[in-house]
Amino acid sequence: MAEPEPIRVLLVDDHQVVRRGLRTFLEVQDDIVVVGEASDGDEGVARAEELRPDVVLLDIRMPGTDGVEALRRLRELANPARVLVVTSFTEQRTVVPALRAGATGYVYKDIDPDALAGAIRSVHAGHVLLQPEVAGALLPDAEGGGPARGPALTEREREVLGLIADGRSNREIARALVLSEKTVKTHVSNILMKLDLADRTQAALWAVRHGLAG
Repeated sequence: MAEPEPIRVLLVDDHQVVRRGLRTFLEVQDDIVVVGEASDGDEGVARAEELRPDVVLLDIRMPGTDGVEALRRLRELANPARVLVVTSFTEQRTVVPALRAGATGYVYKDIDPDALAGAIRSVHAGHVLLQPEVAGALLPDAEGGGPARGPALTEREREVLGLIADGRSNREIARALVLSEKTVKTHVSNILMKLDLADRTQAALWAVRHGLAG
């Protein structure tokens, strides 16, 4: 069998020393390749459109266009890259907007290098990845984070929600639970309605916060 293609990563950070450190570590990983760098949000969006990486490592606070605005623009452009925020800012007012703007992971710059490589692999595989400290920052009244005690979900809806958090598609969920895709779509719609959430990413984050993620 052919070897799987390496995960293509774009580094977006305004500090050259940070980019250099990330590149030095990631280049020794057999399954990860750094395809480019950018020093601010504008350049990051342009490079993401040009290079079409699998994963973008994105800082939040940068001069000019910051990480949250870059996330919004990538979403508007329907760029398929998954975005892992790597930052030193831990406040809820920073975490929540990034997640709402489309980040699929949020870790701190003091993360262990091997754990960072694991985080890249995780978000590339479709999982939502939050360090425990980040998940703890998402308080019940966090903007758009969903209620701490939402309307009761059925046992089947809880199973579906857990699989959403695991990055499964409707088709994969249908196979895992021996359901039709139409039934799964109905469950997903009911989950979003009951929890007052906008999309699957918010549902996955809700599941992580409330202990439903595997």
